[in-house]
Amino acid sequence: MNLQQKSQEVRKVFEELDAQIKDFIDASQIGCISGCGFCCSNPKVSASILEFLPLAFDLFEKGKAEKALELLESKNGQDYCIIYKATSSDAAMGFCSDYQNRGMICRLFGSSARKNKEDKKEIITCKKIKEAKKEQYEAASLSVNEGMSVPLSSDAYSRLYNIDFQLTSDQMPINQAIQKALESVLRFKYYEGSEVSE
Repeated sequence: MNLQQKSQEVRKVFEELDAQIKDFIDASQIGCISGCGFCCSNPKVSASILEFLPLAFDLFEKGKAEKALELLESKNGQDYCIIYKATSSDAAMGFCSDYQNRGMICRLFGSSARKNKEDKKEIITCKKIKEAKKEQYEAASLSVNEGMSVPLSSDAYSRLYNIDFQLTSDQMPINQAIQKALESVLRFKYYEGSEVSE
């Protein structure tokens, strides 16, 4: 598979995962709090290059890849994700400006589960949701171990590993992952263009 085909495979995984997440949120009623961007404002969120290939190809196709790369090069390790737009001075409130192309970590947090040492499913979510939607969270925590369908983060990441282990296993700060995805896409498109012109 070439880089563009890998990106298309990632998009397929995301589409299937989004359907599972929607079903879980509809059943559990514990989706993110409207307007909250607290987790997105954390510069320590880590991601992989592979999960941001769809964003990188989309930016390239819209003629925005170089501008995004310039923005990323001006950021430091203390900056939050470039596609997150804060609406409060402390950046705790805001929204994703490219929701369709958000990464795997952004999709899973708050709407997936992991298995603990006792092989029980634990919902991966934040303190804010646990407090604001306490009853729904507690009910869902029981229901996911009694048959309620919930995406498992390990399964979702396994699907990405199957597309490209190297581009998935190397986790890094989210802006660095986006930057490396963009650089990979620009390199791929440059060489693709030079093959066509020969």
